[in-house]
Amino acid sequence: MPRVASEFVPSMPFKNRHFATIYSAKLRKAPIILQHRERLQLPDNDFLDLDFSFSKAPTQKIALLLHGLEGNAQRSYIKGQACAFLERGWDVCAMNYRGCSGEPNKKYLSYNAGKTDDLNRVVHYLLEKDRYKEIALVGFSLGGNLLLKYLGEGNALPKSIKKAVAISSPLDLKGSLYELSQWYNWVYRTAFLYDFRMKLRLKMKQYPERMTPAILKQITSLKAFDDLYTAPAHGFKDAEDYYAQNSSLQFLPNISIPVLILNARNDSFLSKNCYPFSLAEKSKILYLETPKYGGHVGFHKTDRIYYSEARTLQFLTSNS
Repeated sequence: MPRVASEFVPSMPFKNRHFATIYSAKLRKAPIILQHRERLQLPDNDFLDLDFSFSKAPTQKIALLLHGLEGNAQRSYIKGQACAFLERGWDVCAMNYRGCSGEPNKKYLSYNAGKTDDLNRVVHYLLEKDRYKEIALVGFSLGGNLLLKYLGEGNALPKSIKKAVAISSPLDLKGSLYELSQWYNWVYRTAFLYDFRMKLRLKMKQYPERMTPAILKQITSLKAFDDLYTAPAHGFKDAEDYYAQNSSLQFLPNISIPVLILNARNDSFLSKNCYPFSLAEKSKILYLETPKYGGHVGFHKTDRIYYSEARTLQFLTSNS
């Protein structure tokens, strides 16, 4: 993974990791783009909502964008990246994971950091349109881990998938859980737990025999959520098993297409294992860029276009 010297240096307030993270998530005005929603019916009778945006001129290139934990296709980082692609003549498909599109999904299970079967179904849905010769994958946070695992699982990839970019990606799920559990991350941790518990109250109405008030009462931490919901709902023994099987770090050596991993060194969500420097010198196709600043998905350059958005296009359109 060639180590890439980063050119990113933000203005003074954005050098603070929490300011960069929170501003980018809550205060940045998302670009206005036209989206067309398509519902993909899944074999298990559940569904995924996909939000498409189309370039002004017909194109054979499309970017598939994967959001982060408790995100969706309306987040400013998704719309910002979509806008950058549209301006360069790409179509965009922003995937909403199960239960993230504004409507509860039908099944007890939902999404997780390694649920690549749903991602694979979306990729093939795009291929079935018989319109695109190139599909670029771009994942943010949890979505970055998801796409890296997908690329490295050893399955034959469609030839149309030529490159990918993972931004602010927790390659080591257990380590990132530890970081999120630290006092300085209490704002993010509290927000995630609030969203989780709201969704589990809906699951309790749908599946009262599986999600009970007694179980919900025990979910007072991120690990408890994974122990009591994520793991049993998705077929893992417990949270530790879920983290071990789905951390993308172990899949990196098997990736066969050029990939850029962009992780800020001051990202408070990421553990030291999310910066695989030792692996960086052994690969010719995996590129690791670790700017000093950026927080978590907070690579502010201007409100109109972030460094990460421009860098993604630069990488995908280069000859590397």
